[in-house]
Amino acid sequence: MKHYYSLNEYYREKFNKKVYKLSISGGMSCPNRDGTLGTGGCIFCSSGGSGEFCPSAETGIKEQLEQAKNRVKAKTRDEAFIAYFQPFTNTYADVDYLRRIFGEALEPEYILGLAVATRPDCLEDEKIGLLSELNKEKPVTVELGLQTIHETTAEYIRRGYPIKVYDDAVKRLKNAGIEVVTHVILGLPNETEKMMLDTVRYVGKRTDGIKLQLLHVIEGTDLADEYRAGKFEVLSMEEYTDILLKSIELLPENVVIHRITGDGAKKSLIAPLWSADKKRVLNYINKELEKRNIKQGKFS
Repeated sequence: MKHYYSLNEYYREKFNKKVYKLSISGGMSCPNRDGTLGTGGCIFCSSGGSGEFCPSAETGIKEQLEQAKNRVKAKTRDEAFIAYFQPFTNTYADVDYLRRIFGEALEPEYILGLAVATRPDCLEDEKIGLLSELNKEKPVTVELGLQTIHETTAEYIRRGYPIKVYDDAVKRLKNAGIEVVTHVILGLPNETEKMMLDTVRYVGKRTDGIKLQLLHVIEGTDLADEYRAGKFEVLSMEEYTDILLKSIELLPENVVIHRITGDGAKKSLIAPLWSADKKRVLNYINKELEKRNIKQGKFS
């Protein structure tokens, strides 16, 4: 039987309770948006920088945490949360500013740790040094938006850095004692199943955790224009689930699986529309996991 190590199990093992992430914003931009590398962002990235469910960046960090906490209070009795800097590139600022906002986020007693979503080309040594310092106070995890190992796809999606930059960032983060989570998108245009699985296999040998994300086509993105022009097709639920389960089978059992699908804002989702019914999707994935004898639970 194949086992996979879920984020829920990882948190229960680490903190001995159910833990939720609170998505907040540090008000940063991205080198792919401010003209440093480009102005349009990655081809799939929405105007919210994947932070559609975050409180406003104009609100103070502690107030954002309280607002985010109120959104999930019906789901948990435990005051146990991770402060998750989610939208855009959350190390794309000077170290003094990062020290202030990360420090503010870690102050509340109910915050058990910090998760920082960023790009591997925005992790200078001084920033990794800061994250290492904070990691001594409460656990810090860095999430890297890789999406694919294939350079042709990376150019198409306008990622803006080669694979060697990811490899170097992972090495330096791990040398500093910081856990790394890697974002991978399944279903990118022109990628075959083999290409997707090659990415998962490559990442699985390097990362501590992985987010497996279905490609969403979101209104207002350049990807939406490509889709409407008929330049690619999105995966069906059955195709996605098959590739997802093959990915899980490939991953080492000590790699924490943080996500097996994704939540796009329904009002701006163009395709695949089946992904908007999260309950149905998860039910289908769970049935297929059972059929393939893949069980949630840490390897023994």
